[in-house]
Amino acid sequence: MREIVHMVHTSLDGCVEGPNGEFDWPVLGPELSGYSRELSARCGEFAYGRKVWDMMAGFWPAAESISDDPHDLAFAPVWRETPKVVFSRTLEKPGWHTRVVGGDLHEAVASLKAEPGGDVLLMGGAELAAALTARGLIDEYQVFVHPVVLGGGKRPFAEGTARLGLDLVESRTFDGRVVLLRYRRA
Repeated sequence: MREIVHMVHTSLDGCVEGPNGEFDWPVLGPELSGYSRELSARCGEFAYGRKVWDMMAGFWPAAESISDDPHDLAFAPVWRETPKVVFSRTLEKPGWHTRVVGGDLHEAVASLKAEPGGDVLLMGGAELAAALTARGLIDEYQVFVHPVVLGGGKRPFAEGTARLGLDLVESRTFDGRVVLLRYRRA
């Protein structure tokens, strides 16, 4: 059975975006970029909430014409080719090898987990991550802490997320800068 793996980048002060919605601060050096590609290869599908989907779909299809960052250039074709799922009640035609699921989260995730293939990699999405966490539907959390203080902004889980006990299964440093904290549900 497939698992849901939540991958999220945070600042040292625990934000996933700055006070004005900035997401220009995560730096993926060679080690972290390589790990990201390994994790993507392990997973058979990427998952997003609607807001993160809009951001990703606005960048990755044309990443090579927007960025010269080595990570972006290596990941763009992976993103375009990997199947994707968007949790949304309003998105109709996402494109880019993507399907939309709505309705009951338990049913949608149970169906996703029962499909053959690699794990489902949930990237970002505070509201969706909180909703899935509240229902016990995320199996693994991979939190990448970057050496930046943003001074406020959105947190990785929406306000009101209930307490959740987790087991630390790995910690690791990439490029001498970013710390991975990898947890599984207790």
